[in-house]
Amino acid sequence: MTIFQNGHLKVRKLEKKDKFLLAKWLSNPKVLEFYEGRDNPFDIVKIEREFYLPEDNEVRCIVEFDGNEIGYVQFYQLDEETQKAYGYTTENVYGADQFIGEVAYWNKGIGTLLVSSMVRYLTEEVQAKRVVMDPQTRNKRAIRCYEKCGFKKVMLLPKNELHEGEYQDCWLIEYCT
Repeated sequence: MTIFQNGHLKVRKLEKKDKFLLAKWLSNPKVLEFYEGRDNPFDIVKIEREFYLPEDNEVRCIVEFDGNEIGYVQFYQLDEETQKAYGYTTENVYGADQFIGEVAYWNKGIGTLLVSSMVRYLTEEVQAKRVVMDPQTRNKRAIRCYEKCGFKKVMLLPKNELHEGEYQDCWLIEYCT
């Protein structure tokens, strides 16, 4: 089922067969350097456990470009506890995470197209008032991409994410309508 499309870019709901793509991408050290960690590769069992839970509220999707499956994106409404921790009230705030798993598609502007298209979908179709993400401060390429898409740094989250055995600082970034 297609969630949204923008030219050559298409985002569709995750299907059972996609577990093999996720296992391929999430066992690649280049992808894991910034997503999950190189010391934390995924096999099929871990993919099924982490990505195919019926009870969570995340919308999990595969990213296609020119008909090729190249990445992953998920989005979700922030729960009340997380909204409070970030200083939000009862607004309609969504979070998102994504990666391009096919390294050959890096540095071609596709990430920027994906993030800007996702923001447009969330703000126009889902009526999100804000979209937030929390990239690691050392992930300069991703942060540049997000800033090109209109995100602003709003809060440093010290030692927010365990990554390769060390807690990493992250930025809380937001896109506000």
